[in-house]
Amino acid sequence: MNSVNKPGAAEPYKIDVPQEALDDLKDRLKRTRFFDDLDNEEEYYGISTAYLKPLVEYWADGFDWRAQEQRLNTHDQYKVEIDGTPVHFYYVRGKGPNPVPLAVHSGWPWSSGFSLPLIGPLTDPAAHGGDPADSFDVIIPDLPGFGWSTPVGRGDLNYWKIADIMHKLMTEVLGYDKYAAAGTDYGALVTSALGHKYADSIIGLHYGQDLPPGMFANERFWDLTDGAKIPEDATPELRAGLENFVNTYASHVAVHMLDASTLTHGLNDSPIGMLAWLLRRWKKWSDKRGDFETNFPRDFILTEATTFWVNQAIGSSIRMYRNAVRYPWVPSHDRRPVVEAPAGFTFLLGDAYPPGVNTVEERIAAFENGPTRDAFNVINVNAHMKGGHFVHYENPEAFTSDLRETFRKLR
Repeated sequence: MNSVNKPGAAEPYKIDVPQEALDDLKDRLKRTRFFDDLDNEEEYYGISTAYLKPLVEYWADGFDWRAQEQRLNTHDQYKVEIDGTPVHFYYVRGKGPNPVPLAVHSGWPWSSGFSLPLIGPLTDPAAHGGDPADSFDVIIPDLPGFGWSTPVGRGDLNYWKIADIMHKLMTEVLGYDKYAAAGTDYGALVTSALGHKYADSIIGLHYGQDLPPGMFANERFWDLTDGAKIPEDATPELRAGLENFVNTYASHVAVHMLDASTLTHGLNDSPIGMLAWLLRRWKKWSDKRGDFETNFPRDFILTEATTFWVNQAIGSSIRMYRNAVRYPWVPSHDRRPVVEAPAGFTFLLGDAYPPGVNTVEERIAAFENGPTRDAFNVINVNAHMKGGHFVHYENPEAFTSDLRETFRKLR
C-alpha cells in the first residue's frame, strides 16, 4: 500500500465557476416557461409544476452557489488526465497507523458531492467515535463524464472503461501497489469491473448494491425485468413490490438506453428540464419511509444540479448506459467467482429492489439465495432499514460501519 506523498502528474484543483456561467443560468431560470400541469397534484405523471416551480424560483433568486462552492472546496482536490479524459478527485489521507487506500465510486445521478460525508469518519475514525486502526486514505473521484471530470473529449466511456481509468488513478497517479474500492449504483459496476480484472491489486471491495460486471448484456438491455410479467399467483404484497420496482426504474433505464442524445438536447439546454429529470430520480429512488426534504435539502439538490449544469455533464453521464451495450464487457478470465476480490455489502431496505422484501433478514436472504450471489467472493453482508438507493449518502453511518467491518477481515 505504498504511496507517493502527493498525486503524481495531478494538479491541485479548486472549484471556481465563472460568474458568466452563473449569470447565464439565472437568466435562463427567470425566463422559464412553466407547464400547466393539470391533475398532477400527487405527481402521478412525474415531477409536478407545483413542486418544481418554487425550487426553480429559489434557484434563480435565493440559492447561494458561492457558499456551496466554499463547502465543496473544504477538502483537497486534484485533476489529472488519464486515457484522454479528465479525472477530478478528492484525496484525503487517513489518520491512523496503517490507512487503507480506498476509492469511492458514486452512481447516477451523483457527483463526488454525495460522498463527502464519508471523508471524516473514514479518514479519522478516532474523531468520530471509532478506532484509529480503521482509518483509510479516501479518494473520491467524479466518474469520467460526471460532475467535474469533464469535458471528456471521447464518446465511448462506460463502466469497464472507467474501471481501467480508475485503476491507473490509484496505481500510476497515486502510486499505490494495492488499494480498496467501494461503489454504489453505476459506481458498483465500476467497482465490479475492477474486482474482476485487477483482483491482484485489490485489497477488498464494498458495495451498496450487488451489481456484477456484464449487466445490460441481455437481449432486452433496456428492460430491467427482461420482459418478465408479474406471476399470476403473486401475493398482493409481491405484486405491489414488483409494480413499484417497475414504476421506479423502468423509464430511467429505458430512456437512457434508447434515447440518450435525444433526451440530452433538451436537458443540456434547459436547466429546469435537467433539474426535473434529476429530481425525479432523487425523489423516486430515495427512502419512502423518510422525509425527502429533510434528507435531500434544497441547497444540496441545487448544488448537485448546478454541478451538472455548469459542467454540461448531463449528456456524457447519460451515455454511460448505452455504451455498456455498444461496447460490451468482455471477461479477462474465466475463473470463479467473476469478481474475485473479497467483497462486503450494505443493503438498505428503502430501495425498491428487491421487491417484496420488508425485513433485514429477508433482504440478506434475498441476496444469499439470489442470482448475483455466486458472482462475488462474499465476506460480509449487512442490511439496514434506514435509507434507499443512495446508500452511502442516505445512511453514511451504516455504510461506514459495515465498510470498516469488511476491511477488519482484510487488513
